[in-house]
Amino acid sequence: ASGWFGRVAHAVAASRRRRCILLWMSGGPSQIDTFDMKPDHANGGPFRPISTTVPGLQFSQHLPKLARQARHLAVLRSMATKEGDHQRATFKMRTGYLPQGPIHYPTLGSLLSKELSDGTSPLPDFVSVAPYRFLSPAAFGPGFLGPEFAPLIVGDANPVPTVPDAPTDYSQSLRVRNLRQPAGIDAVRVDARLKLLDRLEADFGAERPDVPVRSHRTAYRQAVRMMRSESVAAFDLDDEPAVVRDAYGRNQFGQGCLLARRLIERGVPFVEVSLNGADAQMQLGWDTHQNNFDTVKRLSSTLDSGWATLLADLGRLGLLESTLVIWMGEFGRTPKINPNQGRDHFPNAWSTVLAGGGVKGGQAAGRTTADGTGVADRPITTGDLLATVCGALGIDAEKQNVSNVGRPIRLVDPRATVVEGVLG
Repeated sequence: ASGWFGRVAHAVAASRRRRCILLWMSGGPSQIDTFDMKPDHANGGPFRPISTTVPGLQFSQHLPKLARQARHLAVLRSMATKEGDHQRATFKMRTGYLPQGPIHYPTLGSLLSKELSDGTSPLPDFVSVAPYRFLSPAAFGPGFLGPEFAPLIVGDANPVPTVPDAPTDYSQSLRVRNLRQPAGIDAVRVDARLKLLDRLEADFGAERPDVPVRSHRTAYRQAVRMMRSESVAAFDLDDEPAVVRDAYGRNQFGQGCLLARRLIERGVPFVEVSLNGADAQMQLGWDTHQNNFDTVKRLSSTLDSGWATLLADLGRLGLLESTLVIWMGEFGRTPKINPNQGRDHFPNAWSTVLAGGGVKGGQAAGRTTADGTGVADRPITTGDLLATVCGALGIDAEKQNVSNVGRPIRLVDPRATVVEGVLG
């Protein structure tokens, strides 16, 4: 029955032009302190739940703006994924597979943008804002799909203010570098240089028809097309009114969410924005083995403004119904609070969230036990989540790509099933 349900979901959504935004939470966010509160148990901690605009659905007190957007959100509270190591869990959640054997699995953005792209946009099909790739670099790359499906990366995973004690100018850090034509070089001369380069590369490629050569030519052509397109103005956040930039939050994540909206407006099929930590503490900010509650409070404030404003803005522009927003990290955090007032790695029972296009919002799917240590109803695997994502985007999860070893690989693990009731 589950396979039939997934095919129906694909058929319903296939004719719609979909886009996707992934909000990636580096380090693994605490489900009990965000979307699966346990106020009546010692594991619940000091945070209190607040009501949302959906009766019976509660979030953390530190997510008040998201609480007002709850009608758009489907909280998957019963994730059960088994992998508790950062490297392996990150790879699994971002590719759908474990890092084993010779197969180079592609990251989610490469995989989905390939399916969502119509090939006409002058902008890249996959843009990644400030990814923290140190612990699992392969989880952020195009894998066997090849370099032409790699992301355009903007922003720094560890931004440093240009002036001590001064705020970082995110309008500059999120721009694409080296897009301006060199001073003193006119368009005619640029065209002549590009034609010369193309002839040289064509001759070189004729003798060496390898993937790197083809990928280099493709990347160069795309860069030139982007340079000459008015769409590249998407990266100029100074175009936005100050009140809008303030609403998103004057931090890298907030401004990254604003950039994501501007890219989606211009037809980019997949954008990911990483929340690596509060600005004073970047990298794996959600990896809260110590001082969990102070850290999660700061992170929640950053998350709340960026994500909630993104949803409201997409709705205002008529883009939310066609844009799927995914919120997830590599795993959750232990229900039990450790002696350092922290929470440790916990893949057994945790939360992810889907919102917007293709999703039936205003609900929580699955349920954890009263103490949060296990799944009480409807365990959801990584594959199940990704199959549901494909269904929301109108992508056939059973489609195959040929891997680097010549083996056909499905977009999603064939054992996966769509989470019933989540697709709109």
